[in-house]
Amino acid sequence: MWLRTSCEMTFDITVPTPFILMLRLRSGTQQWVAREEYRLKPSVSVFEFTDNYGNLCQRLIAPPGAFSVYTSADIMTADQVDQSPGAPFVEIEYLPDSVLSYLLPSRFCESDRFCQQATEITAGQLLGYDQVKAIEVWLRTTIRYEPGSSDVPVSAVEVNSRQWGVCRDLSHLGIALCRSLSIPARLVVGYLYGLEPMDLHAWFEAYIAGRWYTFDATQAELTGGYVAIGYGRDAADVAIYNQFGPPVYPITQDIRVQLIEEKYD
Repeated sequence: MWLRTSCEMTFDITVPTPFILMLRLRSGTQQWVAREEYRLKPSVSVFEFTDNYGNLCQRLIAPPGAFSVYTSADIMTADQVDQSPGAPFVEIEYLPDSVLSYLLPSRFCESDRFCQQATEITAGQLLGYDQVKAIEVWLRTTIRYEPGSSDVPVSAVEVNSRQWGVCRDLSHLGIALCRSLSIPARLVVGYLYGLEPMDLHAWFEAYIAGRWYTFDATQAELTGGYVAIGYGRDAADVAIYNQFGPPVYPITQDIRVQLIEEKYD
């Protein structure tokens, strides 16, 4: 399917403020970027770099006063999410080097704290995809999904204790449970067509049978329309913006995802 995504944020800047943004999409095996637009107002110098996870990042200094960021893109993405029940677990010695970091505990995914719980959740499942699917189902039926309830990332341990969270929080817990079983898992931040209420979205991927598979405990069923902006170990790696200095928060934020198949068919 063809989608048009857009994100517009406005800030009120009091002093010159360094930003690192992560708002440019990249083409890959699951999506193709046909058009993109990136506007800053006022226009400032930008330096772009690729981080350790392959994400496209932009460095800039926002001047005092009103400052806005607008991005838009036309993307071809999958109509359906690939699923593969029974896909096998990959032994550690056969994992690609680039995947190994997704086995380790990280700031918001304390996987060394969940081995027993993950083993209980996945009891009787085939090693690999079926284990992660059992984790996804457990999250959906156990942890209460409350969109918009928190702007501050919390760790998997905290989510498990309080039993509710936003999409990012459920993903953190899913990642920690997977890693505790030696299944590499990573956080993805992006857009989802048809998400209600519309906002940026987070889900997780697990490395099984030689590739990454998508899992999302916030949705009743997996459908197409996922568009990835960034990948990382947890939310610390995939913030769409980081600013340095006095705290700055968006005055407004407008996220849109539209179906545009008629334009490209």
